[in-house]
Amino acid sequence: MPAFAVTALLLAAGCSSPQHQTSAGDHARETAGVSDGTTAAARTDGQALAVAAAPAATATTAAGSAGAGRPAHHTTLTVSSYDNKTRRAVISGAGKGNSAGRGDPAAPTVSPSPTPSASTSASASPRQAAVGDVIASTPAPGAPDGLLAKVTKVLGETDAGTEVQTEPATLDALLGDDTAKGTVPVDPAAFDVDKLLPDVKVSWSRSADVHVGPEGATVPLGSLRLDVSTEVPAAEGAPASAAASVSGFVQVAPQVDFAYGGAGTGTAPGSAYLGVSGDWDSGWAVKGRAAATATPLRIPFAKLHADPVLQVGAVPVVVNLDLTCYLQVSGDGRITVDVEQNLKGDFKAGATFGTAKGWTPVSSSTMTSTPVRTSVTTAGGVRTTLGAEASVGLYGSVGVTADLAPYLRGEATGTVTATSATPGADVQGAWSLYGGVDLSGTLRLQLSVFGTPVLERGIPLGALHREWKLAGGSL
Repeated sequence: MPAFAVTALLLAAGCSSPQHQTSAGDHARETAGVSDGTTAAARTDGQALAVAAAPAATATTAAGSAGAGRPAHHTTLTVSSYDNKTRRAVISGAGKGNSAGRGDPAAPTVSPSPTPSASTSASASPRQAAVGDVIASTPAPGAPDGLLAKVTKVLGETDAGTEVQTEPATLDALLGDDTAKGTVPVDPAAFDVDKLLPDVKVSWSRSADVHVGPEGATVPLGSLRLDVSTEVPAAEGAPASAAASVSGFVQVAPQVDFAYGGAGTGTAPGSAYLGVSGDWDSGWAVKGRAAATATPLRIPFAKLHADPVLQVGAVPVVVNLDLTCYLQVSGDGRITVDVEQNLKGDFKAGATFGTAKGWTPVSSSTMTSTPVRTSVTTAGGVRTTLGAEASVGLYGSVGVTADLAPYLRGEATGTVTATSATPGADVQGAWSLYGGVDLSGTLRLQLSVFGTPVLERGIPLGALHREWKLAGGSL
């Protein structure tokens, strides 16, 4: 059973507020007592919290309420199950119902605790889950993308734990005045890869000389590589020697960028940021005469998904990252090419929030390319792209979508037979080869998970376009 992390907003024992003074008969319906036995690990007093990858196979849980002034704590609670239709969750200690660890016998356990007395100290007393508590959980049964929810009603005890009714919650309820900023690499081994074409090979490499796949030994640490080769429809009437094909590889080392800027002047945080960035390396070859297409021929060849967990102080923040790698070909069906290009660089796509401007897009890409082989025959135009669509969000809510599309574009006029080695040979016109990159995307209203105002509509990320000449010739 995968490890679960739960962040519950727990009442301090012996609270003297009248709203918590209940009869013994009402107590079982309003709270679920569990032994916590830990001290505060995160506060809401404006301190800077560390942002790091959550420990693997560890039940990292926390509890606290910034709004009510209750500090966030590590706890041993887990989400045993969740129903996204009714929004009911079952919360249990690590030793009850579903295990909190991935088969780890050392996973902590808890036992029911008696109702605390008013004289018990807050630091030593058992903690209780109650109406108003917030749950932040890593992927759990019924919540594969993690869960961030507020308890609106405690329904009672079950064999698996305490059943509660919930509603959506936001991160500012946990982080309050605290601040956090960090960039966390995504473990390449954490990705689930769905191969969409038969000739797709997956490689990755990480520390301790651990690698997998045919290119595993040469893939840089922290990178994931996908190699692909496929035929594309050839132009009608093209000779057999002009059969069209595309092959290449994508190598990416993705990172999640997260920031929270503390309480603002209103109900929203002072600032926030969520995005995806990383190093990019790709190379691809195009050969033959592709068929003419009214719209670009897009060929997805792999889908990747990962749910990295960021440890923000005591709070586990689940990030949902999806990548779809694709090939795209467009042209007039007349030009015959034999070209190859290598491209390296980095990219960043995300959204930043400030109280003055609200949500605004962030996008940048620095790419350089080198033509490895260039051969253009006959007039016409062709463009090939080896790119990736990415989406990043929190707890199952998509916040940013981006399309990173490095491309190779060739065009020729007149009668041309030219190569990069001998650019002036047999040219009765002109030919050019260009490299380029497009970056576009959309901000989504679900970024309100930070506690910011809801976007009324999607906001375009803005189109970033760069193109440079690789080779060419003319009379």
